[in-house]
Amino acid sequence: MEEEGRRGIVLTVFSTASAVGKTLIAINMAAELTREGYRVAIADMDLQFGDVTNYLALPHEKTLFDAQKAASENVDAFDVKEFLTPYYYKNWTFHVLPAPDKLEEAYNIQTKAATHILSEIQYNFDFVVVDTTSAFSELNLALMDMSTIITFLGIVDFIPTIKNMKIGCDTIRSLGYENNKVRLVLNRSNSKTKIDLEDVEALLGESFYHVLPNAFEPAKDSIEKGIPLVYTSDNGLSQDLKALVRKYTNREAEEGFGENGGGWFSKLFKS
Repeated sequence: MEEEGRRGIVLTVFSTASAVGKTLIAINMAAELTREGYRVAIADMDLQFGDVTNYLALPHEKTLFDAQKAASENVDAFDVKEFLTPYYYKNWTFHVLPAPDKLEEAYNIQTKAATHILSEIQYNFDFVVVDTTSAFSELNLALMDMSTIITFLGIVDFIPTIKNMKIGCDTIRSLGYENNKVRLVLNRSNSKTKIDLEDVEALLGESFYHVLPNAFEPAKDSIEKGIPLVYTSDNGLSQDLKALVRKYTNREAEEGFGENGGGWFSKLFKS
């Protein structure tokens, strides 16, 4: 069990729709933060169908379920680092807390235990990226409470998807978080659709904080190779993923890219 100290920043990726790219974006956020020199972990909290290790082609021996079991047996001796699997690419390394391997293990994850484990990870890393499932579950609500930033990911392909995004936005805003905590990010912005983006923003009552393009082939190639896009590609999606991370770390302001970004992150690291 870690001693009290400065906790890392928690970046949670959430959506009200499935198959919108949450896992791909969470992984690339973790990879880019690592490339920028931060100590980074990614926690797969999509308990039943988490795919972080699959996207990274990463063999692993221990999961969140094993961590919960160890913490329940002896919380004072619990060391969360023993349950993290390192991912290596060239000179970069980030760590992964895999989701449970079995459905019955996923059903037995307790919210209190999961958030305790996440808080232990915070003490060991500058950033913790959290991948989630698409539901306002007890666990997800607890993870949102712990988050420094919630990246609310949306797409505008179908009316039902937009309807659910509107419900999700209204729900998150009703939780009383500061406006700076929730960032609305659009994925697959240039996919073929007859829906006007301005109409969607008018419905949501706010503009998208960041926009990511559709890049199916590079994303597919990245998953097949098990290597994050930001490590191997310089296409539009990779560049915009890097730009999103720069906003979150205030690198845009430092490098003269503009002032639209989470500049208060840099203050956290100076404290």
